[in-house]
Amino acid sequence: MKIPVFRVGLVVTASFLPLSLIALIVFLVIYSWPAIHFNQLHFLWTNDWNLGNLYGNPVEVRGAQIMPGAKYGIWFLVVGTIVSSMLAMLMAMPVAIGAAYFLSEGVRRSWAGPLSLFVDLLAAIPSVVYGLWGYALLVPLFGQTIFPFMAKTFSLIPFLGGDPGSGYGLLTSAFVLAVMIIPLISATLRESIQMTEPALKEAGLSLGLNRLEVFWHITLPKLKTVLIGVGILALGRALGETMAVLMVSGNALNYLPNNIYAPISTMAAFIASQLDSALQDPTNMAVEALSEIALVLLLITVVVNFAARLLLWMARVR
Repeated sequence: MKIPVFRVGLVVTASFLPLSLIALIVFLVIYSWPAIHFNQLHFLWTNDWNLGNLYGNPVEVRGAQIMPGAKYGIWFLVVGTIVSSMLAMLMAMPVAIGAAYFLSEGVRRSWAGPLSLFVDLLAAIPSVVYGLWGYALLVPLFGQTIFPFMAKTFSLIPFLGGDPGSGYGLLTSAFVLAVMIIPLISATLRESIQMTEPALKEAGLSLGLNRLEVFWHITLPKLKTVLIGVGILALGRALGETMAVLMVSGNALNYLPNNIYAPISTMAAFIASQLDSALQDPTNMAVEALSEIALVLLLITVVVNFAARLLLWMARVR
């Protein structure tokens, strides 16, 4: 019997990524199961993360060994992660679309290449460099100048007034995330615009539309699938970003932001900042609780991708 080696190789290669995702979910579920059983569902909507007295003797609570006073609630992390990522997308998407249009349609070809290369290089900068830039430049600038001006000017608008803070917080984190994901969106969209059939653009121009109107009414709607896909990739990058957010977010603990300038903490950044302390827990419950946070973050990413697929399917049905 002749074995189709090439076809088998393709099947194995194509199966690697979904199997890796399943294996990762299974591992996180198994490893964090003691924390899942102990924390129950209130783990998601309570703000009471406390590792307890790490120098005390373990006590038994609901059948689990934990340190005295230990509690695990991550609602403040869920809010910080989702709100900062969504705010970053709101800031990044218009700028990325404008940059893609400018580089593909609004500038001479002799300039488009070098400018496109510059934008693409922004995506290759390590996240810790963005974090250092945010820490050294944006935090003082925002905290001393921009945030006080915004809080005073928009004092009557909910979530924009109040204490402007020190510069560490939600808006700073979202701004850094937006700068990080703009090149990803712009590069993909730029290539898609350049591959759009010239006949469509010429038809729009023949109807009396200018180039910007052709882009807005003809090209961009045609690229709706690409836009949703790259948006989901960018949102996944924002949801999982660690070091840059850790350096500018303020690392709030058990605290929900009362305005756009307030300090926050995200799930990925919180895992990185708390791991060293959690390793001091002799019961290992703290590390297992951090693994449960990682599982929640992974599930949020999966749900976001599923929702995007659903939107695309509904668009095709219509």
